[in-house]
Amino acid sequence: MPMRAPAEILAFFDSLGGPEVMLILVVILIFFGGEKLPELARGMGKAIREFKKAASDVEQEFKRAMDEPPAKPEANLIKPAPSAVPQAPAEPPPRPPADPPPPADHGIEA
Repeated sequence: MPMRAPAEILAFFDSLGGPEVMLILVVILIFFGGEKLPELARGMGKAIREFKKAASDVEQEFKRAMDEPPAKPEANLIKPAPSAVPQAPAEPPPRPPADPPPPADHGIEA
């Protein structure tokens, strides 16, 4: 999308004549006074400088991003999901040998 704001601003200033610009400067002088105008101009200069620097930094970052090759994705980024159904082991674990039960005497003597 082309930037149209600077052209529109310039078109606005093109329609301003000398008397209009002088009237604007007089109104600014009345509002801010002669002592505050240098501070105001200095502050506006710093703000414009910072804006241009930030715009330049963003442009440099875009150029750098466009120039470097894309990163190669790793082969196995996606791991397979574990099975939802638990699977039985292939063979049951060995059971220890069972001891014979002790003889039950049930309180009867022979």
